[in-house]
Amino acid sequence: MSTITAADINKLRQATGAGMLDCRKALTESQGDFEAAIDWLRKQGQKVAAKRSDREAKEGVILAKTTADNKAGIVLCISCETDFVSKNADFVAFAQSIADAAIANNVKSVDELNNVSINGAKVADLINDKLAAIGEKIEVSKFERIEAPYVSSYIHGANRMGVLVGLTEIAEEAGKDLAMQIAAMNPLAVDETSIPADVIAREKEIAIEMVKAEGKPAEMAEKIAIGKLNKFFKDNTLLAQPFVKDSNKSVTDYLKSISADLKVIEFKRVALG
Repeated sequence: MSTITAADINKLRQATGAGMLDCRKALTESQGDFEAAIDWLRKQGQKVAAKRSDREAKEGVILAKTTADNKAGIVLCISCETDFVSKNADFVAFAQSIADAAIANNVKSVDELNNVSINGAKVADLINDKLAAIGEKIEVSKFERIEAPYVSSYIHGANRMGVLVGLTEIAEEAGKDLAMQIAAMNPLAVDETSIPADVIAREKEIAIEMVKAEGKPAEMAEKIAIGKLNKFFKDNTLLAQPFVKDSNKSVTDYLKSISADLKVIEFKRVALG
């Protein structure tokens, strides 16, 4: 079994909000596996506040942009080590120049972006120069792209989060509303069918274990777990969530009120944390 360090315990505590002793026990029970430790805490009925997808970048600048015709969009993170650097106007402008280059050159990946030239110099070289000048690790730590009949972009909280939404038709106001919804509610997928089968199986297993821990009869566990799974879908899929501007309707209802043919194709959400 791997050694459980104080740093491991603190990392799990920061990610979940659970107590130090609970985090130690979770890591011990899971033999140091971080994801399994989170599941162990959840199975014990603890309200885990894990936002694992938001913890990939410590500090940096996130930018979301679309092409002029709104047929494509990118969201990227130029990461650094401190908020002192991320809030610096020159650094923000530097990140903006890279995002502009990504759009202008129809970039589809980080590797492509690093090889794009800005005023005769490759992005990778410009990043190395900036690293040498500032003295912090700097990189393109996240890059996402969407192509659709209409793509909307949104930046939230002083470049700390970026969202892209791909729609089946032009709908400027709806695109903005949906991007704000995604920023606020952090759905995992567009709808139930978009959630990977292994994630559903994992959530069902956790639900069953929680029901058993509550002392419910085993024969009831499956039925109750299905109810919990449906609640999971409502909370974590975009179309099933209550619409943030009117909680009396779902996002699906909101889309239908705009156009019967308006659909969400996909979305991307990138956040610092």
